Amino acid sequence: MAGKINILYEDNHIIAVNKTHHDLVQKDVTGDLALDDKVRQYLKEKYSKPGEVFLGVVHRLDRPVTGVVLFARTSKALSRLTKMFRDGEMRKTYWAIVKTPPPKESDRLVHHMIRNTKQNKSYCNDIPKPGSKEAILGYRMIGKSDNYFLLEVNLETGRHHQIRAQLGHIGCPIKGDLKYGFPRSNPDGGISLHAREIRFIHPVTKKEVEITADVPEDNIWTAFKTSPTTLQK
Repeated sequence: MAGKINILYEDNHIIAVNKTHHDLVQKDVTGDLALDDKVRQYLKEKYSKPGEVFLGVVHRLDRPVTGVVLFARTSKALSRLTKMFRDGEMRKTYWAIVKTPPPKESDRLVHHMIRNTKQNKSYCNDIPKPGSKEAILGYRMIGKSDNYFLLEVNLETGRHHQIRAQLGHIGCPIKGDLKYGFPRSNPDGGISLHAREIRFIHPVTKKEVEITADVPEDNIWTAFKTSPTTLQK
């Protein structure tokens, strides 16, 4: 099989995997083997498919981010899931490790974001600006250690680098995220932002689906995972 993948959920219409910080969701200018190609190869080998394997990219995660990525195995599922993402019908929950505690233990952040494509970076403003788009998320602190704090984030909108930019804007850059203000990179090159869970109504069966991805196996994530002060699902 072309590259190891961690399958979280699979049926005839959709498949979800736990992305590592090494993975690109879809091929880019680097030419690196992408996660969607790995999943196609997995399906081709598992089901002995002789021709091309259909796989639709429903959404993306930034390369240094880990967690749940959902793909469609049929064109019908792809069109329906894409519409659900566009219409805000997907509930997406993230976990983020930050060094600085947020101003409040829980809050709803509303900013107006402008994307700079040349810098591949987004900027938050407290008031609307020409070309800005509203960005909304809710967060709550669910764990703390001697040096770090664990935030659970629920997205209400889906803007470029939204969680990274909004948390950086309130003075809480994500661990390892140099682009948005953290002073040091992580040893593995990723950032401590994890797409923990996604909930949605199945595009074909119409039953609720809940997919949860375990956190990466490193010392800091493991400390939060086993800490009695962390709220576990």
